[in-house]
Amino acid sequence: MTVSWTPHRFTGGILALDAANTVVLRFDPEKTFDRFDNPAEIARFADAASGFRATELGGRRLEAQSPAEIAPVVLSIRETTDRLFRHAVSKGALATGDLPGFLQACAEGLAGSRTEIGAPGQPFGDPATPIAFEAALAVSALSLLRDDAVARLRICPNCSWLFVDRSRNSSRLWCDMAVCGNRQKANRYYRRRTAAREVSNV
Repeated sequence: MTVSWTPHRFTGGILALDAANTVVLRFDPEKTFDRFDNPAEIARFADAASGFRATELGGRRLEAQSPAEIAPVVLSIRETTDRLFRHAVSKGALATGDLPGFLQACAEGLAGSRTEIGAPGQPFGDPATPIAFEAALAVSALSLLRDDAVARLRICPNCSWLFVDRSRNSSRLWCDMAVCGNRQKANRYYRRRTAAREVSNV
């Protein structure tokens, strides 16, 4: 099934979390599914992310020419990122036991890259040339190790996606107010109406 890579799919606030969130309903065994099950979607995701994450990427386009070949590395970065930072949100600290796997996955993402990154104002390198998706994903994931980034990570109470809370007072609750926030509001309204009907029928 072809995925529609809409703005909602990019509410993680950073490329690495957008990728982590490609596993939908991660903790519901009966409903969970992986949007990267078809490797072709990795390339389509990278293409969409080039636009939706243009600011983070400094305008550098993502390139995923052989999605089936890079899929193992991409999935490894995705899963170790989710594990490490989901724990950080839940426990308030990084688990050192999860760091070696995460760093190894990021190292594999960078291993085939022949580019320079980290210049002032250009953390992803020269915007004039594309960057391999797996390398950019590793750079994005590693940037989450900053103290200020970890402190702003959240888990959406509706869909369990990870996201960066950049609100002024760090009070953002949902990954996407227009989707998850409205669903929760609708659910609360439905429960109140149901409870009211049950009381009136007593």
